[in-house]
Amino acid sequence: MTEQQWRTLLSVINGEKLDPIPIGFIIDSPWLPNWAGMSIKEYYDDEGKWLEANLRALRMFPDIMFLPGFWSEYGMCTEPSAFGSKCVWQENDLPFAETIITDNAQIQDLQTPDARTDGLAPLVIDRLSNCQQQIEAEGHAIRFAVSRGPLNLATFLMGNTEFFTGLYTDPEAIERLLEIITEYTVSWMKLQMEAFPTIDGIFVLDDIVGFINEDCFLQFAKPYLERIYQAADVSVRFFHNDAPGMVCAPHLSDIGVNLFNFGFEHGLAEMKELTGGQVTLLGNIPPRDVLAAGTPDDVKVSVAEALASVDDHSRIILSCGGGMPPGVSTENIEAFRTASGR
Repeated sequence: MTEQQWRTLLSVINGEKLDPIPIGFIIDSPWLPNWAGMSIKEYYDDEGKWLEANLRALRMFPDIMFLPGFWSEYGMCTEPSAFGSKCVWQENDLPFAETIITDNAQIQDLQTPDARTDGLAPLVIDRLSNCQQQIEAEGHAIRFAVSRGPLNLATFLMGNTEFFTGLYTDPEAIERLLEIITEYTVSWMKLQMEAFPTIDGIFVLDDIVGFINEDCFLQFAKPYLERIYQAADVSVRFFHNDAPGMVCAPHLSDIGVNLFNFGFEHGLAEMKELTGGQVTLLGNIPPRDVLAAGTPDDVKVSVAEALASVDDHSRIILSCGGGMPPGVSTENIEAFRTASGR
């Protein structure tokens, strides 16, 4: 993000009303490589192509905030790889991490990985370090430390069904797993901040919190998210959950979150009410069915409806309900810009 974009982001988070309303999109490997004319695997294994794809988006849409900005990632594999998950790579599809926990008894012997040496995390740092000079020459800076969230990572390590079952059948083992994951996540965030002093934001992605009830959220999610968000004094505390957000939304301000990207099933007005107007909202048109599969006119109508749905336009950044999905065209992004008043 440029210095001006960063100041704009901070202004919105602080409650200032801006005209036109800012636009921001989460962009990473599901969308960016193919849009830029390369395979997903090329995007991961060639840092020159990774940089080229990111710069192309920034140059084509200079008035859009792309978050977190120069996201150095390996799909869902970055954090699970530190725990020993086997990462399976395909040429033009997202990689996936295989589970490593087949019995909850294994959790007792699980050790906290070292973010400095284990898995793909060191390669994430190296890619950013190698490209930092070119990033800054374009007027941008590395602003966010990024990680998948504790529940999200737990399901990668043991499987969705096994994790959800364990919440009720073996809660002590699940809490031990979440303790280890949270300890690793905090150290991983701090390593990124040490490597890049321009970082002043934390970005955590955890869709699994959308699939549990409030009692489970309060026991198995809130305490661990609090520890992550309160581990460092940063200006932007960004959370992504594009699964149902009714359970987590009322607690976000207490956790420390001040920027929230949520699923398109929830309207801006509903989410403003749920968050008490204390959290900046990044949303909220349907990502797949409208932004990717719709026509430019469909996009314009959806953006207009989102704007009309809420009277108070403070603490809003126009976006889609989730990350930028595969297949979004340049024409539809331009239509989004036009509908926002640009």
